[in-house]
Amino acid sequence: MDTMTTATAAGTGTAGTNGAATSVEVEEPAPTTPASATTDAPATQEAREARARAPRTQLPDQAPATVRPALWGRVEQQDFRSRVRGTLLGAAIGDALGAPVAGLSLDGIREAYGLAGLTELAPAHGRRGTVTASTQLTLFTVDGLIRAHVRRDTGGWHPPTDVHRAYLRWAATQHDWGPDERRKDNGWLAQEEWLYARRGPDRACMTGFADETLGTLEQPKNPTARDAAATVRSAPFGLLVGWEPALVLQLAVECATQSHGHPTAFLSAGALAVIVHGLTRGESLDDAIRRALDLLGARAQHQPVTDALRRAVSAAGQGEPSPKVVESLSPGDGRDAEDALAVAVYCALVAEDVPHGLRLAVNHGGDSTATGALCGALLGALHGETALPAAWLADLEGRSTMLELSDDFALEMTQGPALHGPSVSAPGWLARYPRG
Repeated sequence: MDTMTTATAAGTGTAGTNGAATSVEVEEPAPTTPASATTDAPATQEAREARARAPRTQLPDQAPATVRPALWGRVEQQDFRSRVRGTLLGAAIGDALGAPVAGLSLDGIREAYGLAGLTELAPAHGRRGTVTASTQLTLFTVDGLIRAHVRRDTGGWHPPTDVHRAYLRWAATQHDWGPDERRKDNGWLAQEEWLYARRGPDRACMTGFADETLGTLEQPKNPTARDAAATVRSAPFGLLVGWEPALVLQLAVECATQSHGHPTAFLSAGALAVIVHGLTRGESLDDAIRRALDLLGARAQHQPVTDALRRAVSAAGQGEPSPKVVESLSPGDGRDAEDALAVAVYCALVAEDVPHGLRLAVNHGGDSTATGALCGALLGALHGETALPAAWLADLEGRSTMLELSDDFALEMTQGPALHGPSVSAPGWLARYPRG
């Protein structure tokens, strides 16, 4: 694209690394580069130069009443929607693939499924293709982000609060029998009855969202929780392609502290979001990882996460991929967030295709559901929905809901001003995503 439109994008007034409030400069970028484009294509270079010349706007504490969108062409919109779908569906497939072997050692997996380990979807929670609480929470992350954007033209603009409210709606699905029609803020997602199933929710998530208190960097919930549950639900933050990477990192970190207050947990969540963000914008996986390392390097207590990412990159360049290499990336019990992230990044780097990467990601003695979901999100963002295995998609629980939510997210990000604002209002949209 030759034309750029800059906008005052979504500001959070969030806390910086030292706990003080900070405002991050955000430029509304050109839409994502189509998957078929090469990084040195003339159009891509022109877009980069235009972006560099474009004026930058300092974010206010509250978003303005109107936001001028970037110019989205048909190809860019189609590519973006494919990557959004790929991210959500890929994460869900990886989650479903890893669910049957959760808690098993590598020897246990081979004893149950043969020397090659688990190679296809297998029954878990009653049937093939069922997802866990990881996917449930990821969907509510998306719901919260859509509502944040819907509410921005009201002046009540604080995305961490909107995401937190979405997580509280998820928490209700873990103890209610079904949708409560008396709740006016449910929207459509919380009316989906299949989500009212308890699928191994993480303890820190259950306690973090047991009340309405908002965890923050200054006062995080569960400060010793360092597992990967907050990281897994954070891929959707990377789909905010109109935000600067630093702000994507900050938002993911703040929302992770709502249940996981250990630095390795919330920084792993931020790292995943930045990597997905780069992939959704059309960057290579290597470049997206480098950007995450650069941004993490400015954060206190980043070393365990940056070391884990560097281990993954180093391992990807040495020898044939194998379960042995995967297990070497998680030296403990494989359940810490940084180890799960390292396994997922490694498997995405060496994947011959999506099925190969996901099989490698779940056949080990660590947190197979987390590593499968994380790897699936990365590969889905990198390649888009058409790269996902059709047979696995056909068996995936809740696929229609995920497709609907993905398309709603893409519609809000690309056409939001046409759906709501001072001079326009789509009642059906506001019923799906209430502002209250």
